[in-house]
Amino acid sequence: MIVIETNHLCKRYGKDRGIIDVNLAVKQGETFGFIGPNGAGKSTTIRTLLNFIFPTSGEAKINGLDCIKNSKKIRQIIGYLPSEVNYYDDMNAGQLFKYSSNFYKKDCTKRINELCEIFQVDKSKKVGEMSLGNKKKVGIVQALLHEPEILIFDEPTSGLDPLMQKMFFNVLKEQNKKGTTIFFSSHILSEVQEICSRVAIIKEGKILKTDEVSVLRNSQFKKIMICLSEENIIDISEINIDGAVNIKIEQDKKNTITFLYTGKIDDLLYNLHKLKLSNLLIEEPSLEEIFMHYYEKEEVKNDELI
Repeated sequence: MIVIETNHLCKRYGKDRGIIDVNLAVKQGETFGFIGPNGAGKSTTIRTLLNFIFPTSGEAKINGLDCIKNSKKIRQIIGYLPSEVNYYDDMNAGQLFKYSSNFYKKDCTKRINELCEIFQVDKSKKVGEMSLGNKKKVGIVQALLHEPEILIFDEPTSGLDPLMQKMFFNVLKEQNKKGTTIFFSSHILSEVQEICSRVAIIKEGKILKTDEVSVLRNSQFKKIMICLSEENIIDISEINIDGAVNIKIEQDKKNTITFLYTGKIDDLLYNLHKLKLSNLLIEEPSLEEIFMHYYEKEEVKNDELI
């Protein structure tokens, strides 16, 4: 079952670009990553899903409900954490949680207490007196307190220390095991790689690629590092291997070259035998390296059209 769906979703701000023809389909129970740098269109997509802003064209649905016509029903089943949290400064955390829980037809007291213990939230402290990290923890509790079917997070870990980030990911994994669908927007690729099973890559408002994390990492690319012997320092332009992309000389190491490779290892070894190597490393690339490849490929495509 598809629980978050957009079809040719567009949002423009006058002549300025927001998002362009965004098509997403998030399945029930999956943790879906939405990755791209700041300004790529992640927050605009989320705000359109939540009916905070109206689309220029296209449509968006959550649980089969139209995000404009049925936004009130949708908000009963989702938990949302924005990238920047802003609450009533003169309220303490406990008052805020009680106020928030009144919007849902259930007693949230037990879950609030559990979450406050996990994230070390002082319910007696006023929001206006809290640090950025503590405000973010309050936002996390507020998003989770009613045990929603769907969680939507926009850059959720900014301001959290490493220990709290780990606790946060553990809680998300537990929620996902219970069947909660998680839409996780971030520009920090290591986070997405840790918890998400499938990702969409967005750049300048357009989706470049949607695929399983395992497919992106394992099936298409290998990260290759070659160390040339000292007497065989060559120019990077001399590296001519079919299937090699993102060829780079390591900074301060003129004899060390790295690249992503999409081809047969036998063919790679045949091509490399012409070079005098002191070392060779073949490993799985990180999601970040693959992500940058897609971005650089898109830039080359755009340059060719100009």
